[in-house]
Amino acid sequence: MNDEKVHPKTGGVNPRRRYHSPVRREQARETRLRILDAARCLFLQDGYVATTIAAIAREAGVSAQTVYVTFNAKPAILTTLMGISIGGDDQPLSVLERSEPQRMRQETDQRRQLRTMARGIRPILDRAGPMFDMMRIAAAADADIAAAHRRLQEERLQNMTKVVEWIEANGPLSSGLSAAEAGEIMWTLTSPDVHRMLRIERGWSVERYELWLAESLIAALLP
Repeated sequence: MNDEKVHPKTGGVNPRRRYHSPVRREQARETRLRILDAARCLFLQDGYVATTIAAIAREAGVSAQTVYVTFNAKPAILTTLMGISIGGDDQPLSVLERSEPQRMRQETDQRRQLRTMARGIRPILDRAGPMFDMMRIAAAADADIAAAHRRLQEERLQNMTKVVEWIEANGPLSSGLSAAEAGEIMWTLTSPDVHRMLRIERGWSVERYELWLAESLIAALLP
C-alpha cells in the first residue's frame, strides 16, 4: 500500500516527513562510538590489515551493514579513531581550537608558552601514540591509509607552524631562524616517534619527558 498522502488543497503528494529527534541522534552517536571502541580494540589486538568489517560488527554487536552505513569503509574508521585520540573526544573541534592550545596562545611570555605546550602535548601523545603507530604500520599495506598518514603529518606541520606564529607574536625567534624552520623543528621534537622512543622504549616519566621537551623547544627556538 502506498502510504504517501495527497495534500487536500493542492492535490499534490506530501513528502514523507523525516524525523531528527535528539533521541535518534544520541542513539546514532552511541552506535558510532560502539563501533569505534570495537575497532580500536581489534586494531590494537590483531592489527589493522587483519581486522575485517565483519569482525568489527560482531565485536560492536551490530550488523556489517550498519558499520558500512556509518563509516563507508575501514580507512574512515581508523582516521576517525585518530581524530578522537588526538582530541580526546568526538567533538568537532580542531586541535588548536581546544582549551590547552588556546591557553598557550594567551600567554605573553615565550618560555611560559613553550612550557605550557610541552605539558599540553604530552597527554595527547600518550593517548594517541598507539594509533599513530597503527597508522604508520597500516600505511605500508593500504594506499588509503598511506595517504591519510601523509595528510596527518602535513596537518601536524601546519599546526606547529601556526603555534610558532603565536610564539613569535611575543618576541623574536633565535637569530637566523625562520618561522618555517622553527615549525619544522617543533614538528620534529613533538613527533610521535620521538615520544615513543623516550616514553615507551626508554621508560621516561611524565615529568622527565615534559621537562626535556620544554627545555629542548626553548633552546632550539628562542634567543
